[in-house]
Amino acid sequence: MWLNPEEVLLKNALKLWVTEKSNDFFILQRRRGHGDSGGKFTGLLVGALDTVLDSNARVTPFRILLQVPGSQVSWTIACGAAVEDMNRHWDWLVQNLLHSLSVFENKEDVASFVKGKVKGLIAEEVRGKQAAQEEDPEKFREVLLKFELRFGLPSSEKLVTTYSCCCWKGRVPRHGWLYLSINHMAFYSFLLGKEVKFVIPWVEVTRLEQVSTGLMTDMVRVTTRRRQRDFSMFLSLDEAFGVMGQLADIALRRLLDSGGLELDQVLQQSSNITKRVLEEQALRAYVLALFRLPRAECLQEVALCSVWTPHARCHTAGTLYTTDSYLCFASREEGHCSLLIPLSEVISIEKAESTSLLPNPVIVSVRSKKAFQLIELQDRDSLVDSLMSRLRALQWKHSMFHKRLWDDHFSAYGRGVHMFRTEKIQKLVAMGIPESLRGELWMTFSELASHPDYYSGLVTESIGHSSLATEEIERDLHRSLPDHPAFQNVTGIAALRRVLTAYAHRNPKIGYCQSMNILASVLLLYTKEEEAFWLLVAVCERMLPDYFNRRVIGAQVDQSVFEELIQERLPELAEHIPDLSPLSSLSLSWFLTLFLSVLPFRSAVCVVDCFFFHGIKAIFQLGLAVLDANAAALCASADDGQALMILTGQLERLRCRHRIQVLQAHEDITKENALRVVTPDVSLSPENLADVYDLFKTEHFINLYWGDGSTTVALQHHDPGQPYVEQYRVDRAQFKSLYVLLVPWLCGLHTDTVAHRTFTLLDQDRDLLITFRKFAGWLDTLYCEELNEKIRLLYRLHIPPGEKELNQGPNKRSLSHNKGIINLYCFLQREFIQFCKTLYSMFHGNPDENELFQAIATVTSLVLQIGEVGHRSRSEVSSEGGAGDESSERSESSSEWTVSYAQILASLLTEQQLVNFFEKPLDLSAKVAVAKVKQYHERAGLLMLQQGTS
Repeated sequence: MWLNPEEVLLKNALKLWVTEKSNDFFILQRRRGHGDSGGKFTGLLVGALDTVLDSNARVTPFRILLQVPGSQVSWTIACGAAVEDMNRHWDWLVQNLLHSLSVFENKEDVASFVKGKVKGLIAEEVRGKQAAQEEDPEKFREVLLKFELRFGLPSSEKLVTTYSCCCWKGRVPRHGWLYLSINHMAFYSFLLGKEVKFVIPWVEVTRLEQVSTGLMTDMVRVTTRRRQRDFSMFLSLDEAFGVMGQLADIALRRLLDSGGLELDQVLQQSSNITKRVLEEQALRAYVLALFRLPRAECLQEVALCSVWTPHARCHTAGTLYTTDSYLCFASREEGHCSLLIPLSEVISIEKAESTSLLPNPVIVSVRSKKAFQLIELQDRDSLVDSLMSRLRALQWKHSMFHKRLWDDHFSAYGRGVHMFRTEKIQKLVAMGIPESLRGELWMTFSELASHPDYYSGLVTESIGHSSLATEEIERDLHRSLPDHPAFQNVTGIAALRRVLTAYAHRNPKIGYCQSMNILASVLLLYTKEEEAFWLLVAVCERMLPDYFNRRVIGAQVDQSVFEELIQERLPELAEHIPDLSPLSSLSLSWFLTLFLSVLPFRSAVCVVDCFFFHGIKAIFQLGLAVLDANAAALCASADDGQALMILTGQLERLRCRHRIQVLQAHEDITKENALRVVTPDVSLSPENLADVYDLFKTEHFINLYWGDGSTTVALQHHDPGQPYVEQYRVDRAQFKSLYVLLVPWLCGLHTDTVAHRTFTLLDQDRDLLITFRKFAGWLDTLYCEELNEKIRLLYRLHIPPGEKELNQGPNKRSLSHNKGIINLYCFLQREFIQFCKTLYSMFHGNPDENELFQAIATVTSLVLQIGEVGHRSRSEVSSEGGAGDESSERSESSSEWTVSYAQILASLLTEQQLVNFFEKPLDLSAKVAVAKVKQYHERAGLLMLQQGTS
């Protein structure tokens, strides 16, 4: 690859490089020790030095230098890992530049001319490629080349970032580089001649954690189902750990849940993901969680500033976050003071005159005749211009909607969404909101915009619609606060029915889940029906994301987070109860119903007050407080309570990590149940069946990683809503890949044809996909069934599919898969020849190849004779005008040569060599072991080849 010209002092580099070619202006060099078969100490030492420094030369052991005659300084202009690549670069230089350089009189002009040409070549290479998206395209281009050369993954496997680190093997660290890409994490090390490299798909990661050991205090531990790896000595461990967590979370949600969990729009296309994008998304997720904003909001600007707080009579320092529709301010200490101003409430944003006491002030005026003063804003002009542009667009967009004005609120803090939210407000909420203000303040804290006629339209549309959700709603209506007078009459029940049914109609992905009825009932007690609907929307879609989806992933994630917080904040209790998992069955209802199902009503609604103010953090803190209050009775310990405070950023990071574990736990359950369903139907050992499932699933994901770009089609192969054995399915190309890896008898050049026929045979429902059940049954026939079943399978493979034959009655092709009637179908001569061709191709490379060829020749000759005799007999009968039975109708009408399955089987049984071949025990374990090693890189190589020719 061409490099941005970089100075090299030749006299200091001669000991590390060996010159392969040279002329008056260019030198082609090889790194000392590269390619030496003797493993000389000098070469090993150079390799170790390169690993530690991660120089270009280590990974690209060839380079081309530009030299100016008489100068001790040269410039590196190209490098590569293969001498063939370097020879191409060398030939280009010789053919295109060498002659031109000889006419320059000033040798300094030579360097300038060549540098300009090389930079132009680099610009051509970078244009339109991934490196162009990075902050330093040239540097990232070099790193990307190393990644592609080392691991052999297709170019579509997008690299995100790299980190220098050590990977530990026992007590031995190996220094190298960790590469983080969209679908994988990969590690490479080369020390003293020993190369270590491995690739871990994110889909196999079951746990990510920061740990401290006796050897190193800060390590990242990556756990898969097969092993555990520790990494340390990152220059920025927290950053690396955060990026790993994000990439694993994104990959697992995208691959394992197939759209069940919502991903931010920018993350749905892997081509959009860069390190910078991940950092922006992490900050965005923090801001959305901190202020409980709609998930569709995009973060626009982040700026340090101070806001005048009248209640404190001073400016409070913090950070201003602006999104599409909001201005958000948070003090430096989270929870001390925050402010939320919807742009829909803003009248104007003005720059005031700067003074020494008020540097760069900005005044934000809102509809309730209040104004907010922000000072110390960096880049104030561009920030205000951007805000005003969005404000004008928003005002135009919402001009036809009526804006509700807020009455005067508490004199010191204001009233409405943009009130100051201080420690005093937190205390007031914790004491319980007055009944008359509860509904209003729930709406305020949830920041719900007005959508005129939306709810009434939903109610109208949902009338008369019947579904599983409406049936479940009807069943639960009378179980919602049954003791409360409001729901002991038709009016209350009807309102609850409308709210729940309207929401199910709005969001069919969620529909209706148990516990939604309890929550909606409480909302209806304090708000109008339409307001209760919008509060339910806020809870289900924003404040408790992924709680009410098909597998309540969000609630399960938070149970795992809750267990970790117990271990961290209540260590004595955790020590007393080592296994906290049984607690999940209790705490799950706390989170799903916001304590409404476990506390007295008056206390429970106070919890809801805190939830609408603080978000899910309030439930975590209350759950910890409940356990802490009972800790003395459980393990005679106490805590001062201050340690129970949870920060929003910490909560989001924990959720990200624990979501990985929850999704993988679902995958484990899927696998266990799939194996449980299939095991009674096959004779494969449980170990082999489990390994085959893993290979089957891996093949599915490899295609998702580097398929032809039809991600939507590929995702249809995985549906968590299907029965366990049908959740993962493979298409024809994926099946062929697995066929080559696992079939006991490859057929040489005939392999693709047999694999194609096998897929067609197994695809009985003609959806062009094969389930694990069918795949396992096919393997079981090959490895565990008796000779006659193996021959029957081969026979069935050569029955030609055809739409005409499919519709010719019960004894024709449509039923040829049934064992009981397989004998009713007879091979034509051309079909029998294809059958023999398959048998011949199966024997290549076998130690008894000659004997097997002779045996199959004998059988072929015998069957042909049988067929000829039958053909003559039928011809004679036909000529005499006789009529045959229905099963031979096809043969009689055509007077063609035919032979039956029974005749073929009987003929094969006459040759002991063939009987021994088919009855010889086959070792699937050995095939699986080889497949585990070969599957990934062989499939990757095939996909790279396909991409290169497309």
